[in-house]
Amino acid sequence: MTINADPQELAKFSDLAHRWWDPESEFRPLHQINPLRLDWIDAHARLSGKRVLDVGCGGGILSDSMARRGANVLGIDLASKPLKVAQLHALEAGTASVEYREVAAEALAAEMPAQFDVLTCMEMLEHVPDPSSIVHACAALVKPGGWLFFSTINRNAKAFVFAIVGAEHVLKLLPKGTHEYAKFIRPSELAQWCRNAGIDLCDSRGLEYNPFTRRYWLSGDTSVNYMIACRKPS
Repeated sequence: MTINADPQELAKFSDLAHRWWDPESEFRPLHQINPLRLDWIDAHARLSGKRVLDVGCGGGILSDSMARRGANVLGIDLASKPLKVAQLHALEAGTASVEYREVAAEALAAEMPAQFDVLTCMEMLEHVPDPSSIVHACAALVKPGGWLFFSTINRNAKAFVFAIVGAEHVLKLLPKGTHEYAKFIRPSELAQWCRNAGIDLCDSRGLEYNPFTRRYWLSGDTSVNYMIACRKPS
């Protein structure tokens, strides 16, 4: 199987792996938005007691927090250094109900179809060569009736200004080169991939940021950063 990953993208996040759990590092935005994402996911899927897969888990910020909500979590990624950081953090923090594997979503879908109650794939689709393949694999991994959550960045002029010029060059919230505009994904494109994969779009939320108060919040504005919640038909 051809691995659906960009070696440069894997290297980019591996080089920063040791800083993943530093809330004042390049990953500060992930730490700040994590409670918002976690609450939104939990409100839909009721994480406690569920078997959860976090696709593209990186250093494990979301995986760890879902485990602390009572879920049994498997985090997967193809970048080995962030995975080692995630494993070390789980040991140090005593998070017993989370484990990590270096495996592609497509490979795991062939190995463990329909095994998970909930699946999250956050801030990953815009970093892979074939995001529609990831969506199809995610759909295959979830049990009938299960929930899937995706987050990514819209592709339009406003998103270019806010997510690349603003976040990477002006405010320096993210390292330069974190994102490529051509890889951004319109909600209509993501919705079509979900329909093609046989999952139903149930909800969407935008994520906004005020650079003066340095505060993030969820809203109905999906013009830049956005999340969608989907469900696999029972």
